Amino acid sequence: MKTKLIDRLSTYVKIDTESDAASTSTPSTEKQWSLLRLLQKEIEDLGLETDIDEFGYLFATLPSNTDKNVPTIGLLAHVDTSPDFIGANVSPQIIDNFDGNDITLKNGLVIEKAKFPELELYTGHTLMTTDGTTLLGADNKAGVTEIMTAIEYLLEHPEIKHGKIRFGFTPDEEIGRGPHKFDVERFGAEFAYTIDGSRRGELQYESFNAAGVEVEFNGVNVHPGSAKDKMVNALNLAVSFQNALPELERPEHTEGYEGFYHLMDLQGNVEHAKLSYIIRDHDREQFNVRKQTMEKIINDMQSTYGDNAANIVIKDQYYNMGEKITPHKDLIDVPLAVMQSLNIEPIVEPIRGGTDGSQLSFMGLPTPNIFTGAENFHGPYEYVSIDDMEKSVMTIVGILNKFEEKA
Repeated sequence: MKTKLIDRLSTYVKIDTESDAASTSTPSTEKQWSLLRLLQKEIEDLGLETDIDEFGYLFATLPSNTDKNVPTIGLLAHVDTSPDFIGANVSPQIIDNFDGNDITLKNGLVIEKAKFPELELYTGHTLMTTDGTTLLGADNKAGVTEIMTAIEYLLEHPEIKHGKIRFGFTPDEEIGRGPHKFDVERFGAEFAYTIDGSRRGELQYESFNAAGVEVEFNGVNVHPGSAKDKMVNALNLAVSFQNALPELERPEHTEGYEGFYHLMDLQGNVEHAKLSYIIRDHDREQFNVRKQTMEKIINDMQSTYGDNAANIVIKDQYYNMGEKITPHKDLIDVPLAVMQSLNIEPIVEPIRGGTDGSQLSFMGLPTPNIFTGAENFHGPYEYVSIDDMEKSVMTIVGILNKFEEKA
C-alpha cells in the first residue's frame, strides 16, 4: 500500500490547486478543476458513479455490500492548497527509513530537530517532504489520497462489510469557503468525517467559534504645525484600539481551549485607517463577550471623537462543531475503538483552526475530523509520513466496517 500512497500523493501534489480569497467564483481558481477532473476519472475507472456540480463539488458512491441497515457515511477532503505560500511546481522528495535527525532539503533549507522536536516520532518512517521551495500540499491532498486508497481497498476486499459510502472532494477550504455551496441533501449522508487532521491519532470534534472583524477609523488631517486641538490622527485611533484589547489574549500567548483576538492587517494614514481581525473562542459565551468587548471600545471612542470617528463590523464565520457532534456519541466512540484496535494512541484535541466540519455540522451534517499523518502545513517545512497515511487508510476502513458491525 505504501507504494500506491506515494505514487498517488506524488501525482496530486504536483497539480497546482491554490485557492484565492480575492476571487468571487467557486471554485475560486480555475486550476482546482484539474485535480477534480482527474479524481472524477480515477473514480469512474474504479467502476463507481460520480456527480459533480458547476461549483466543483465532486461526489461519488461506494454501494453497500451488506444486508444490514447501516447509516450512509460520508468521507470528505478538500483539493485546494493554501494561498499563503507557493503551491506551484511542487517537487516531492522521499526519505526512506528516516533517522530522526535534521532534514536538509534540496535548496538548503533545514527542518531542524531543535525547532521541530516531533521529528523524532517519525524515526524509521518513510517521509515525503518538499524540496524547500514550495509547500507540499499534504493539506489536504494527503486526505484526498487516503480516501481514494481506502475506497480502492474496500473494492479489493469485498469481505470487509460496510454500508453505503458517499465520498467527496471539495474546493476552497483554505479560504474558509469550502462548505458555502455544499449541497448537504445532494451529498446524502447521515454524518461524515473530514480527513484533514495532522498527527497520527488526531480525532477532532470541537472547533472555535469564529468571527471576522473590520474596524475603520476616520481622522481629521490638518498641518501638524497648527494641529493642536484640531487634528485627529486615524492611525493613533487604530493603535489605541489595538492596545485596549487584552495583550495576553493573542494567538502567540494562547493554547488549548484558550481564545484570542488576532490582528490580521493594518492599513492607513492620518485621515483613514483600517484594521482586520479574527476572533476565536471555543466557548460560545466567551465568544460573545469578545465581540462585546470590541464593540464597547468602539462605543467609547465614538463618545470621545464622534460617531464617524470609529466604526466596526463583526461577521460570524462558524461555530463550535462540538455542539452538533457530541449528541451523536457513536461518531466519536467508533473512531476511538478503531484506533485502539490498530494500536494508534488517540489524540483528542480541539481544533485551533478552521475545518469544513465546523460549517457542515451546523448545516445538518455532523462532521468530525481525522488525522492524515502530515505536519507543518502551509509552508516549506511541510512533510507527511507514508506509514501514518497507511494508518489513516486503515482507520477509515475500520470505521466504515465498525458501523456495519454495530448495525
